[in-house]
Amino acid sequence: MFASLHTSTLAVAHVQSRGTLADLAKRLRLAMIARRQRAQLARLDANMLADIGITAHQAASEAARPAWDVPSTWLR
Repeated sequence: MFASLHTSTLAVAHVQSRGTLADLAKRLRLAMIARRQRAQLARLDANMLADIGITAHQAASEAARPAWDVPSTWLR
């Protein structure tokens, strides 16, 4: 019984620690940054896109992603 009670306590603590207000604020800030960067990317002309090594199709595809879809490396 002790092991199952201890395990369930750890599981509840883990779930509770994942949804903090600070995490939500961080995700909102990152979404706003991604939205702004993607809007700027969408405004680049073909010469500017060539300078950074991407095609117009790649830029349009990236610009169309939702704001909350940020790279996983940003979430660390």
